[in-house]
Amino acid sequence: MCAAVPTTPEDLATLSQLDETALLDVLSNRFRHNQIYTYIGDILVAINPFKYLALYEKSVAEKYKTCSKHSLPPHLFAVADRAYRSMLGRLATGPKNQCIVISGESGAGKTESTKLLLRQIMELCKGNSQLEQQVLQVNPLLEAFGNAQTVMNDNSSRFGKYIQLRFHNTAVKGAKINEYLLEKSRVVRQDEGEKNFHIFYYMFAGISAADQEVYGLLDPKFYRYLNHKYGADETIQQWKTKYHEVCNALDMVGFLEQEQVDMMTILAGILSLGNIIFEPQDNGILKVTDQSKGWLKAAAGQFGVEEEELLKCLICTMAVTRGESIQRYHSKQQAEDARDSIAKVAYGRVFGWIVSKINQLLAPKEDMDAVELREIGILDIFGFENFAVNRYEQMCINLANEQIQYFFNHHIFLMQQNEYKQEGLEWETITFKDNKAILDLFLAKPLGVFSLLDEQSAFPQATDRTFVDKLNSSFKGNPHFKIDRSHSPVFTVIHYAGKVQYNASGFLEKNRDTIPASIRGLFINSITPLLSVLFAATVSRTGTLMAQQRTRLVQRTQDNFNSTRKQSVGAQFRHSLAVLMEKMFTANPHFIRCVKPNINKLPDQLDSKIFMDQLRYNGLLETIRIRRDGYSWRPLFKEFVERYGILLITPNISFTKESCLAILQTTDLKDWKSGKSRLFFKYWHQDQLAKCIERLEKAAVIIQKSYKRFRCQSKYKVLLAELQTQRQLELERQIEEKRQIELEQETERKKQAVEWENERLVTPPVPLPRKKKPLPRPRSVAVDKFRNAVQPPVPRPRSKLVEATPFDNSRDHMNSSWLQEQADKEQRINKKRATIRWFKETQARKVVQNGTFPCWFHGMITRREGEDLLANQALGCFLIRVSGSREGYTLTFRGTDRCRHYMIEMQPNGKYVILGEDRAHPSLPDLVEYYKTVGIQPFMEVLTIPCGQKCDSKTDYEELRNFTMKINLQASTNSDIVADDSIHDRVHNELSKLFVPPESQLSMQPQVPPVMRKITDRKLQAVASGVTTSINSENWIEEEHQGSKRTFPRLYPSIRLAMREIQQVHEKQPAFHSPNSGEEAVPELPPKQFKERHKPRLFATEYYTKK
Repeated sequence: MCAAVPTTPEDLATLSQLDETALLDVLSNRFRHNQIYTYIGDILVAINPFKYLALYEKSVAEKYKTCSKHSLPPHLFAVADRAYRSMLGRLATGPKNQCIVISGESGAGKTESTKLLLRQIMELCKGNSQLEQQVLQVNPLLEAFGNAQTVMNDNSSRFGKYIQLRFHNTAVKGAKINEYLLEKSRVVRQDEGEKNFHIFYYMFAGISAADQEVYGLLDPKFYRYLNHKYGADETIQQWKTKYHEVCNALDMVGFLEQEQVDMMTILAGILSLGNIIFEPQDNGILKVTDQSKGWLKAAAGQFGVEEEELLKCLICTMAVTRGESIQRYHSKQQAEDARDSIAKVAYGRVFGWIVSKINQLLAPKEDMDAVELREIGILDIFGFENFAVNRYEQMCINLANEQIQYFFNHHIFLMQQNEYKQEGLEWETITFKDNKAILDLFLAKPLGVFSLLDEQSAFPQATDRTFVDKLNSSFKGNPHFKIDRSHSPVFTVIHYAGKVQYNASGFLEKNRDTIPASIRGLFINSITPLLSVLFAATVSRTGTLMAQQRTRLVQRTQDNFNSTRKQSVGAQFRHSLAVLMEKMFTANPHFIRCVKPNINKLPDQLDSKIFMDQLRYNGLLETIRIRRDGYSWRPLFKEFVERYGILLITPNISFTKESCLAILQTTDLKDWKSGKSRLFFKYWHQDQLAKCIERLEKAAVIIQKSYKRFRCQSKYKVLLAELQTQRQLELERQIEEKRQIELEQETERKKQAVEWENERLVTPPVPLPRKKKPLPRPRSVAVDKFRNAVQPPVPRPRSKLVEATPFDNSRDHMNSSWLQEQADKEQRINKKRATIRWFKETQARKVVQNGTFPCWFHGMITRREGEDLLANQALGCFLIRVSGSREGYTLTFRGTDRCRHYMIEMQPNGKYVILGEDRAHPSLPDLVEYYKTVGIQPFMEVLTIPCGQKCDSKTDYEELRNFTMKINLQASTNSDIVADDSIHDRVHNELSKLFVPPESQLSMQPQVPPVMRKITDRKLQAVASGVTTSINSENWIEEEHQGSKRTFPRLYPSIRLAMREIQQVHEKQPAFHSPNSGEEAVPELPPKQFKERHKPRLFATEYYTKK
């Protein structure tokens, strides 16, 4: 990080001379030294450098964890740390929701600032959870679908978002995304120098040739919605990398593979829809031109609907009058509008579904419902825009910026100065540019711009010109509205950031946002599941998509969408802004003002005029003045005593002014003031009071430590004395026992001596008579001899060293301890059984390769056993084992100093992720291969040598041996069955059992369409028989790489037929000309891409008949 320059203060509130010249000199000087962050009290000013700076490395992020504001240079990470600690209640106030408001023009760096803030907050609350990585993956996903290149910004957000991070204690427990006003019109039209949404370009760059054929994608220069343009080779490589990041983000967040395929197919259908061109027939009814019939067929296949039904929705409208159906045919313009409106609504619903799905997957778990969660909200909304031609979207965007500016003015100026007057403080009023009148111009009822727009939208005969005339008559004389004399329907609004002229062409249509009435019913009955879900969903009052379960509805209503969809786009946007402001007003705000140094997006260049204009309309001079002279922190007496009463070290403090003054006497604070009901502090007083509390907390810790040490020492001395006494008593007892034993031995010795003396005088003994030979005993006697139970030995008396306790002879205590041990043991056994069952049913066949387990897979072994296997192995040696306590795996790795254990979690979509990593993998072998080249965080060590089994010929573990024997037996049985080609259905059923859990075989089989089953059969036959033809190797190269069954669009054969038809048209007409392409010729499509690789067995018409 660059060293601070002495002549450039880090806090503009400390400037002695305050004018525009001094302000510009300080900020430009800091910018030249790559110091892009500057404080205005507790507000951060950020200048976009348009280049990479080493300000965001991991080492820098570590420094800003729990840092003091003045100990390090100004930084975005300091704002993140401050918001996080304020949310936990570690600063001036108690625990409270926080919001970070990032504002500025388009291209000022708001989106990048949001990503950096998210990353730092996730680093601050880092725990043993994958949720942090999932939250970080949300941004690249939303950027791909919601951002686009404009003339002002290469990565401009074409929607607004408010990210709510939900915490319990210090850990993040969930997240929610609120999105606002996606610019759907960009899908069908882009101005000169601009592009469509990023995802379309990422698709063409990242999807392989084989997958492009599956989705029905051609050369990107053929598509009208992309302006028949693509990109340079270097840009395409960047797009390719971005596409893989998007796919990884989808996997990490938890999107299913079928959902991803359906989503990409719908996007391809939107592009195909844009190439449909209409021409009138002799009878006046429109038809599709011969050149675009293939595009109609492709769009129908990609949307999963009938070609004839889709065409009918484009060229005519059905109306019911007095029970009679009337068919009204469209003009060419109306048909093109219907085509474009379908594309816009379809894309908008896909985007809304992505946000809804993210919220569903990242929502807090059910067990957190009863727990109070704190929030940190981050607002990243589109910046103020003023283009050569400003349309409906720019008006909504600028209204949102007006609302954010009002929020800033309310907190920084209005609320503060009103409190100064109410509390009786001497204060010289600071004038600021209040934009409340501009908000009333737009939002007032019934005479606001949006109210008048809704009124005109309700009249079928109203036009954009009548709307502008209504505005001119209603706002004549308004200082913020200017009437323009022009043939075009234009009007001008004087915003807080400058004068903007709006072209009202298309305002009414965009505000209505209508589509053909029959489209909803058609798409609800689509065989593409995702499209059906999208159009069966309802739209909330704020425009949020609320997905429902898929239902097949009869087309019995003729509304444009549904009851909630009748609200205009403007009404939804107003409601969403109101909800946003309500959330922000109840939270503690942190402001970041982003500024761009020039309009050419060049590094190390600062245009003084452009720069100063932004500082001026953002009110930075007034902000500096009120932060320097004002009191940004104004707690009530009760709030202050509750938080800082501990500084008096006195119990039962009253919530009065006198108590507050007594507390402040214990500190060294200066320049504070007291009002009638609250105290007034400068922005730096919070840090000083936090240090006082911290000092007291450290003292409390020292006292606790000393007391605990004294207590433990006292207990130790008592126990030591008791032990010494017991030892002395034991020693005396042993001495006494030894003396008694010696006396007994002496007595015994004397007794034996007397007996020996008496035996010498006795005469020799007389021999006894012979006894008779004993008779043999019966068998029963012998058996009874062995039946006698062996008596247990008599226990020795207890040693006095071990004294009896009240529980030694308690049967109840013994029973409860034994029962607890048995319950714990049974719980461990049940967990292990559940894990083994999970592995058998869902994982075993995924891990087996060529009939056996990989050498690095060691089944269910303990942590200690894994470490023993790697004890004498080389650095980087590794193994993977099944966890005994959860459904997952553990990667055990031989590190430099010890063995490391990494948890491998299985996502709900079947992907494998190492806990804490940001990449998902389709299988364990793929995971192993990836980390052989990429290090695992945080030590960045790579896998080198797999730790094999102890025995090369057999598996060491009984469970694995049983699995491999069973799978090998099934494989040998299946190979015999496959020999007969006439029973390929049995091949499909038997081999499918190896890849589908037993409990879901019956439920999954009917869901596979006949088309899919035929395609799958050919692949499974080839795999089972071991025969790989050239066609198969070409068709299934991607599948071999993935190691699993391929997922296809539902009408894949119909899409292929359409692609061949388009190819034939282009072979006859090698150059494709667009009406708007300026005679720009597009190269002929490569014939290899349309080479027939396998002939589909069931076509679209047959599919519908069979279905």
